[in-house]
Amino acid sequence: MSGSYLVEVSRKAPEADPAGQRLLRLARAAGCAASAARVAELYEFGPVRREDAERIAHELLVDPVLDEARVSAAEAPGTGAREGEAVLTVLRRDGVMDPVALSAVVAARELGLELQRVRTARRYYLRGEDRAPTSEALARLASALHNPVVDRVVLGPDALPPPVRPSSDPTLRREVPIAGLDAEALAALSRERTLALDAQEMRCIQEHYARLGRAPSELELETIAQTWSEHCKHKTLTGPVRFRQRAAGGEVIAERRYENLLRETIFAATERLNCARCLSVFVDNAGVVRFDEEWGVAVKVETHNHPSAIEPYGGAGTGIGGVIRDILGTGLGARPLFNIDVFCIGDPWAEGQPPGTIHPRELLAGVVDGVRDYGNRMGIPTIAGALVSEPRYVGNPLVYAGTVGLIPTRHVGGRPRPGDWIVCVGGRTGRDGIHGATFSSDALHSESETQSGGAVQIGNPIAEKMLADVLLEVRDRGWLSAVTDCGAGGFSSAIGEMAEGLGARVDLARAPLKYAGLEPWEVWISEAQERMVLAVPPAHGPALLQAFAAEDVEATRLGTFDDSGLLRVFWGETLVGELDLEFLHDGLPRRVRDAEWQAPAAEPFAWPEGADAQALLEAILATPTVCSKEWILRQYDHEVQGTSALKALVGVRAAGPGDAAAVAPLPGSTRGVVVGLGLNPRHGDADPYQMALGAVDEALRNLVAVGADPAEAAVLDNFSWGDCRLPDRLGAMVLACEGCRDAALAYGVPFISGKDSLNNEYELPTGERVAIPHTLLVTAVAVCEDVRALTSMDFKGADHPVLLVGESQPALRGSLAAEVLGCSGGEGPRVDLARAPRVLGAVHAALRGGGVLACHDLSEGGLAVAAAEMAFAGGVGLELDLAPLLADGLDPLAVLFNEAPTRFLLEVEPRQLQAVEEALGDFPWTRIGRTVADPRLRARGPEGWVLDAPLPDLEAAWRRPLQELYA
Repeated sequence: MSGSYLVEVSRKAPEADPAGQRLLRLARAAGCAASAARVAELYEFGPVRREDAERIAHELLVDPVLDEARVSAAEAPGTGAREGEAVLTVLRRDGVMDPVALSAVVAARELGLELQRVRTARRYYLRGEDRAPTSEALARLASALHNPVVDRVVLGPDALPPPVRPSSDPTLRREVPIAGLDAEALAALSRERTLALDAQEMRCIQEHYARLGRAPSELELETIAQTWSEHCKHKTLTGPVRFRQRAAGGEVIAERRYENLLRETIFAATERLNCARCLSVFVDNAGVVRFDEEWGVAVKVETHNHPSAIEPYGGAGTGIGGVIRDILGTGLGARPLFNIDVFCIGDPWAEGQPPGTIHPRELLAGVVDGVRDYGNRMGIPTIAGALVSEPRYVGNPLVYAGTVGLIPTRHVGGRPRPGDWIVCVGGRTGRDGIHGATFSSDALHSESETQSGGAVQIGNPIAEKMLADVLLEVRDRGWLSAVTDCGAGGFSSAIGEMAEGLGARVDLARAPLKYAGLEPWEVWISEAQERMVLAVPPAHGPALLQAFAAEDVEATRLGTFDDSGLLRVFWGETLVGELDLEFLHDGLPRRVRDAEWQAPAAEPFAWPEGADAQALLEAILATPTVCSKEWILRQYDHEVQGTSALKALVGVRAAGPGDAAAVAPLPGSTRGVVVGLGLNPRHGDADPYQMALGAVDEALRNLVAVGADPAEAAVLDNFSWGDCRLPDRLGAMVLACEGCRDAALAYGVPFISGKDSLNNEYELPTGERVAIPHTLLVTAVAVCEDVRALTSMDFKGADHPVLLVGESQPALRGSLAAEVLGCSGGEGPRVDLARAPRVLGAVHAALRGGGVLACHDLSEGGLAVAAAEMAFAGGVGLELDLAPLLADGLDPLAVLFNEAPTRFLLEVEPRQLQAVEEALGDFPWTRIGRTVADPRLRARGPEGWVLDAPLPDLEAAWRRPLQELYA
């Protein structure tokens, strides 16, 4: 007789149960007295016969060497608890993606068994010191074992709670009465439906439907909200801005107006440069630059900030999954080569956190797990990244996810044509991810976790891998007119944007669903993962559907593109939405926003009495921004695909922090792609313009430091900002955009793609709002002729001259030294746009000549940190003579720790010193020291050694923090 069964899989021996050992540590940390712990995996499935359940258990779910299984009826499973054990079970909430369950369905099918339903869970068993832990102690532990946004907890050994079955009789069309509502009522409606539209925008919609003589349907209103959201429309930065700049005393020193801030700054710089290497800029899901005559390199970096704040694992994982789909959806499809990630978080060692937030320690672990699992399981290496810690990120962390891909130049670009089929491929649609676009367009608060939990999803990388493989296959067969991904806004965004300038007729009743009961508007705007939309010429439609079906990837024709100028959405024969595409895409009211910036008052910088160089250096090396990221990097597979040429960790023990990473993507070719990152939000408070210049300069320095040619580079911008409805926030943004423009023109590097994420603020229960620091991530990529010629940052041997290239400045404001010591004031770093590009070119020429053995850029922590990193990465000591730099009026500590831009430390082969110096020309450079066999870092000042530190001590300070935090 068929029925549902529960299989419990556990380890035979405690020593083979690392999950149980981790549980024991967590339990004790949560104050739950426990002497032993074990973990079991639960699988509930059916309908099957008992003998088939046993077969599934022992052929699919159990490792016979390590595991044992208990099979029981799901309705009365009994208990696997032993005497004195307490039981706690964590399972996914209904409607949340469960990739393991989906894989089990596919695996059972390979055995000839068709499972209609599968659920998984994890069960935790704890034995107390003298009695079973109390329910109160278990509740404390449960908070560390689950996230209530996506999980639920069951205390005790009972059967799993039955899933909630949604109603299978949805309301097809429901209209939203908006006629006659005043501004207050319109704003209330926007809040109630999570539309994230202001009163002016709601009034515009009201007037549009008054002209039509009807009310909008739910689907229409949700579509407009998604399309007009800040997340999708970027309406602040593409709208008119009136800017006023004030000096520190308050007097106005400049006024200017932009009709479209981004177009007149960053876009304008790219257009003016008109670089031949740019194949596609700002018009597709990613920017594309030329790799060679046959191939282009597609690059995109996205943010997934708000979802990661309330569910770190799912938010970061789907962030990576989404940007991978951006690459797959560029042109007619690019093949992902590698991923990058950048995390900005609060202090992982801080005590306590604001209500409704996740502690930075747990958040970092979750986002790392999310990126790791998605990238590794898709077979895409994660090769570069960064970590920044600042207290203002605690309520609103930032998660940047980037992907670089390879695309045939003939497949760059694509456009639907009237008559093309609209085909959705990949995952099924559910309620997960609803209102993600509008949720990301508003500020976070203490109730975001409960009010917007549905905007978060859990990804399924295996499904996306299968989708990617078939997509690239049908691309090469010439069966596609256009491709895009279902990201923010789901079908609404994907189909709505593809239909712009055309028209479309869609039947949502055809969309494959995870479960019955979804209303049409939910299907339309759901952001369920692993889905893409294709425009397919009708002649190729049947063959394309068959190609996807052959690989067990669902593909469904949803409708047809036409030339009606209308977006018409049906559920079977019922019209559930009809929108004029011109109004949808161009009807957003243009609001002139006021922006203002006042420079902060100048303050002197003073070192605290008794400041010690070695203690300060060790403290900086231990900060989350600088310390070793090996705990993160070793979890990522950076060798999959076999293309890595220069890794994130370099040196004799592969532990030094490399400046950039590189891959050689084509078999048999040494031509490569190099990627570098620039990010320093600590400088944004005082001078957003210089912060932007510095971010571009740092990203390019990273490329140059490994040997890439800055003349071949292209860059991307990613702005994460506070509420730009406030003039001071928007004023900082104006200056940062102007900085990007001026840097692009000075360095000759085009911006090819970008993304802004606004409203990154956290509202405390008191009503006080905490904005994140002004944050700009610049990603730089360059194509290099031969990856074998690239240079790493680790010292290569003793008795080699060391040169400091670039001009030192008293740039201590916003430095890590100032942060560690609690100092403020002083001067900030200033990029010399007339000189900096030529310095980069000179350093590149020096590296190209072959006489430079190691090169490292100076960034956070300045000269002292760069020297320490090069020394312990190579296992070679260094003696520095600071005297040549003291003539500039800097004291020894300022020489060691200032963060002036456009500087490099070079180790030079002695016999080629003259050639290197000639390549550097008359730009500022100094013979500042020599490598030595003695494993110490020493720096001589006017009165003797101001720094004399053993390398093992410095390396230990650098290595320990994250390793010990997550031990």
